[in-house]
Amino acid sequence: MTLESIVPLVVLIPLLAAAGVLALGRRMRAQRIVTVAALVLTTAVSVTLLIGVDAVGPIVVEVGGWPAPFGIVLVVDRLAALLLVVSSVVLLAVLVFSVGQNIAFGDDETPVTIFNPAYLILATGVYTAFIAGDLFNLYVGFEILLVASYVLITLGGTEARIRTGTTYVVVSLVSSALFLVSIAMIYGALGTVNLAQIAIRLDEIPPETQLVLHVLLLLGFGIKAAVFPLSFWLPDSYPTAPAPVTAVFAGLLTKVGVYAIIRTETLLFPTTELNPMLLVVAILTMVVGILGAVAQSDIKRLLSFTLVSHIGFLILGIGLGTEAGMAATIYYVVHHIVVQTALFLAAGLIEQVGGSTSIPRLGGLLAVAPLVGILYLVPALNLGGIPPFSGFLGKLGLFEASVATGDPLAIVSVAAGALVSLLTLYALMRVWSRVFWGAAPEPAAEDADGAQAAPAEPGAVAVRTRAIPKLMVTATVGLVVGSVALTVFAGPIYEYGARAAEVLGDAGYVSAVLPQGEVGVGE
Repeated sequence: MTLESIVPLVVLIPLLAAAGVLALGRRMRAQRIVTVAALVLTTAVSVTLLIGVDAVGPIVVEVGGWPAPFGIVLVVDRLAALLLVVSSVVLLAVLVFSVGQNIAFGDDETPVTIFNPAYLILATGVYTAFIAGDLFNLYVGFEILLVASYVLITLGGTEARIRTGTTYVVVSLVSSALFLVSIAMIYGALGTVNLAQIAIRLDEIPPETQLVLHVLLLLGFGIKAAVFPLSFWLPDSYPTAPAPVTAVFAGLLTKVGVYAIIRTETLLFPTTELNPMLLVVAILTMVVGILGAVAQSDIKRLLSFTLVSHIGFLILGIGLGTEAGMAATIYYVVHHIVVQTALFLAAGLIEQVGGSTSIPRLGGLLAVAPLVGILYLVPALNLGGIPPFSGFLGKLGLFEASVATGDPLAIVSVAAGALVSLLTLYALMRVWSRVFWGAAPEPAAEDADGAQAAPAEPGAVAVRTRAIPKLMVTATVGLVVGSVALTVFAGPIYEYGARAAEVLGDAGYVSAVLPQGEVGVGE
C-alpha cells in the first residue's frame, strides 16, 4: 500500500464510522467502541503520513484520477501531516474523557447517541480542511465543522447553550459567506480554485485586485481563528458547552482558521504588504485577550480569553514573514493545541470535584484532589511560559525571530508578548491560589445534581463526595504528559517545524502539485 492510497483514509475512516455509529442507534457500548477504533486508526494513518512526508516530501492525491488542477486534489505536506497527528491525538484523548464522563454520570450532559456521530463528523471536517488542495474543499471542511460543532455546542438543549450556539452559528455563517465571496472572486479573476494554480496565476491580476482578495480571505479566516476584533463571539460560546466539547473546540477549531491563514500568507500571498497589519492585529489580540482573562471569575471563561490571547502569538509568527517566524509558529501551534486542551480538561475535572467552575464558589480542592491540582498546575505554568516548558521555548523562538527582523513593530510585539505572558501566569495562578489553596466556601447541603457535599464544619472543604472516573483522569494525564513531552522532544519537533516552514511556498507545495507548472496539465 502506497502513501498516496492511505491519504483519503484520514477523511473516510471518521466519515464512515459516523454513519456506522448512527446505524447503531442506542447501543451505546458499540457506539463507543466504533468511535474509539475509528480515531485510533486515523491516528495510526496520520503518524504513517507524518513519517512518509518527512522522508519523501509532499504527497499529492488526484481524486478520481482527474489531474491537477482540474480535479479534486488532496495534499499532505509536513505542516498538514503534523497537524493531522496532533489533531488525532487530541481528538482521541478528549473522546476518552467523554466516554468516562458518560459511563459515570449518564447522558444528560453529553448524550452519547448524538455526541459520537457529531464528534466523528467534526473530526472529518478538521481533517478535510488540513488536506484540501483547493479553496472549495477547504470551504467544505469548514462547513462540515460548522454543522457538527453546532450540534455539539448545543448538547442538552438548555436555553444558555441554544443561545450561545445561535451566536456561534451566525458568526460562523458570516465568516463562511466572506470566504465564499472570496472563492467566487478568485475564480472569476483567475479561473481556478486550486491553491497551487492560484499561486502561479496571481501575478496576472492587478495589485489592487490582489489586495482585495487578500483582505477578504484574511477576514473570513480571522473570524474562525478568533483574532481581534473578530474574537468577540468565542468567550461567550465555548464555556456553556459540556467539558469535552469545550476542550476540543479550544484545542482545534481556532487552529483550523490559523492553518488557513498560514496557507494564505505563505502560498497565495507571500508578500510583506499586509505584514504590519498582521503584527498590529497580533499585538491587540494578545493584549485584549489577556485583559479579558484577568477580569474573569469563571475558569472556563478565563481559559477562553487566554485562548484568544495566545492566538495572537501565532499571528505574530505569521506576520513576521520569515522562515524562522514560521518555524516558531508551527511549534507554538502544536504546543497550544495540546496545552490549551489539557487546561480545559483539567477545568472539567475541577467541575466534577467542586461542582462548579465559578472561582468564588471553589476552594480547598488541593486537600481532596491533589492530582487534579497537578493536572491543572503543569499546563498552567506551561501556557504562562515558565522555563523550561514548551510555552517558554515557543515564545522564545517567536521573540528571537521578531528581534532578528529589526522591525520596530516586531520589537513592540516582543514587549507585548512578554507582558501578556506575565499576565497569563497571573490569571492562571490566581485560579490555582483560590481554587486549590484558598479557604473553602460554606458547603451547601446538596448539589444541584444530588451529590452530597461535605459536612458543614469549621474549615471543611466544600466538595462533592463522588469520585472522578478513571478514564477522565487518564485522558487528562495523557495530554499533560504530552505537553511535557513537547519540552523533552522540543529539539526534534522544532527542527521538523523548520523543515515544514522551508517548503510551504513554491519551493515545495506548488512544485509537488504542479511539478511542470501549468504546462503539462492541459494549459
